[in-house]
Amino acid sequence: MKIFLIAGEASGDALGAALMAGMRTLAPGVEFHGVGGPKMEAEGLQSLFPMEELSVMGLIEVLPKYRQLKRRIAEAAAAVTALKPDALITIDSPDFCLRVARLVRAADPGQFVTHYVAPTVWAWRPGRAAKMAGVVDHVLALFPFEPPYMEAAGMSCDFVGHPVVAERRGTADEAAAFRDTHAISPDQPVLLCLPGSRKGEVSRLAPRFEEAIARLRDREPDLRVVLPTVKGVAGLVRDLAARWKVAPLVVETAEDKRAAFAAADLALAASGTVSLELAANHVPMVIAHDFNRLTWWMMKRAALIDTVTLVNIVSDTRAVPEYLGPACQPGPIANALMALIDDKDARERQFAAMALTMERLGAGGEAPGLRAARSVLARL
Repeated sequence: MKIFLIAGEASGDALGAALMAGMRTLAPGVEFHGVGGPKMEAEGLQSLFPMEELSVMGLIEVLPKYRQLKRRIAEAAAAVTALKPDALITIDSPDFCLRVARLVRAADPGQFVTHYVAPTVWAWRPGRAAKMAGVVDHVLALFPFEPPYMEAAGMSCDFVGHPVVAERRGTADEAAAFRDTHAISPDQPVLLCLPGSRKGEVSRLAPRFEEAIARLRDREPDLRVVLPTVKGVAGLVRDLAARWKVAPLVVETAEDKRAAFAAADLALAASGTVSLELAANHVPMVIAHDFNRLTWWMMKRAALIDTVTLVNIVSDTRAVPEYLGPACQPGPIANALMALIDDKDARERQFAAMALTMERLGAGGEAPGLRAARSVLARL
């Protein structure tokens, strides 16, 4: 059996790696080909080209890289067509992945295509499901309320759970060891700063996050700041952090990040999957994000819901404060972090929303990667 997978960013790389592990358990001898990052490479994938080239977010931000992305789309589609895999599995990154799928289906109408991560048609641009149905046979959904949307558009769809519920979390001993290693006393507050996994969003958000944290540090002089990062932006993050007044501790390895999440008291994060990672680790958070002005205007007009934070969406609460677009400014963000420290009730509301979120995403059940693999094999 030959499977061609395409992931375009860090979260997709994690999904792909878990799916690969699940498929190898259920179908020993399966061959993997495609595009992925370090986690998928650790599962045996030799990436066709660096996944980081695809990590572009925003309608306007993609324009400078359009020609390069178009070449990569053609290259990936040609590789799929030549291989004739049993399944093409595209993972999130729909602007790239579905263009590849469209070229593949044009060359081979019988190619079976699965897309992992249902489009958020419940949040904005509901017409995407019908458009996707033209090139996708089957969808793997992360959220339990998504299959009806996909099925109504003409695709089969299984809820397979969110991978965050199966990720190993840092222990209390690892948290204590992390504090000890970095000379952080047990009573010092630790703030996680998470400005994103793409170069564009890190460049845009990091200066604002720094200023917000500096204001918080003025009130909390013992505050220690930990800045977890990923391979594709680690160099940029370290360069930026070297100029920060708060001198954050930058961590990159999976072990250090697990320990940092376990040791943290609160977090300031860009919107995205990271809010679920924080929820899994019971870290109270403030979410902030901004885009190019035109991108933000277009997204705001198309939005069907009033929050982008996944903990808020899955728990059907608004427990996590968020500062988006023009509201993404250091002053309000700093005030929200201070309020989160001071207000025990606000933290308790977040903890309740986090617990409900994990339950609804499949905590305690079969690992999502294995469920996803079982779903794909059943369709094949």
